[in-house]
Amino acid sequence: MSSLETWIGGRYVRSRSSNSFVSMISAISMLGIAIAVTVLIVVMSVVNGFERELKDRLLAMTAHASIENMDGELASSESLIETATRNIRVRAAAPYVDGQALLVFENQLSGAELRGIEPSLEDAVSGVGGVMQAGQLGDLAAGTFNIVLGVELATALDVGIGDKVTVTLAQGRVTPAGVIPRTKRFTVSGLYRVGMYEFDRRLAFININDAQKLFRKKDTVTGVRLAVTEIYDAPTIVREVALAHGELVLVSDWTRRHVNFFRSIQITKSILFVILLMVIAVAAFNIVSTLVMVVKDKQADIAILRTIGARPSSILRIFVTQGSIVGIVGTVAGVVLGVLLALNLEAIVGFFESAFGIKFLAADVYFISDLPSELRYGDVSRIALMALVLALISTLYPAWVAAKTAPAEALRYD
Repeated sequence: MSSLETWIGGRYVRSRSSNSFVSMISAISMLGIAIAVTVLIVVMSVVNGFERELKDRLLAMTAHASIENMDGELASSESLIETATRNIRVRAAAPYVDGQALLVFENQLSGAELRGIEPSLEDAVSGVGGVMQAGQLGDLAAGTFNIVLGVELATALDVGIGDKVTVTLAQGRVTPAGVIPRTKRFTVSGLYRVGMYEFDRRLAFININDAQKLFRKKDTVTGVRLAVTEIYDAPTIVREVALAHGELVLVSDWTRRHVNFFRSIQITKSILFVILLMVIAVAAFNIVSTLVMVVKDKQADIAILRTIGARPSSILRIFVTQGSIVGIVGTVAGVVLGVLLALNLEAIVGFFESAFGIKFLAADVYFISDLPSELRYGDVSRIALMALVLALISTLYPAWVAAKTAPAEALRYD
């Protein structure tokens, strides 16, 4: 493309046309592309942020993989842990005891999942220690019957550090008077907040020895949790450990337990991308109407250019240049604005929440109460490229019409 054609096409974009309506349509087309690109970048960043936060928070509370016995009574946990730690792709292994209970404090009660853990090993297989709001996991010493609650569960029970909650189990003891539920009083020694209502409201931690006494498991545990070096290889690694152990066991991993979460996010992301890409397409195809009106407005100019020797291909390139400039400027503006918004979205949302006293994501409705954002420059590049391609395609038909303009016909009534 020669510099003359580029210069003329640029002048057509910058010039103050006698037809102000054409100029307004050009500006609207540019603005439409910018807004569509911005929205798509921000939405994709939010979906990426949700995926990242969901993964991080799930893995903070659940191990990468777990191994259990068929009946939930694993007696050989020491040998299984030894087998697991011999695998170079296993970072750590820790036993655990799981069970359901009813927590009661004065007139408040709530169902909860009790998880018995070994405090000295827990930080190696989960991130609970890093989300403690009060107290620490080390307070869960054997025989103290201390308990760590999620902040939402503590709020529901209206308890704080030092309060004593009554833990009641459905499995009772048989007496001459009938079956009496087993109860035990625990002292609240810590509170945690992971930011997912499912965990903050439903999960409590106690010492594994206290859990064995409470659930009458003697020396058995529910299973062993593993932390692996590569989280996406967790299904393969946990099977390697189970086969090396040699006993019949049940294996699970984070991808299997929470596969529906991540599958739904991927489906949502794909659908949103297609829908918002259509918005970009609509904005880009506004260039068609813009250039059609420009071609109509510039009939005399086209005829003069053809008369002094411009070829049809030169006319075509002039209007392709004009449409491309509209698309490029709109896309660049959209990318810049989208990147700025995506990088500062959490601060912007926090400002509006504090200024107007509203909450965009209710914790008791959504898994995550914050609005995360993760900008991936691969997504930005793909969005910008598609916007540019759609803008370029939109210029072809009007430019082709301009190239076919006959000078005599264009100047007949001038």
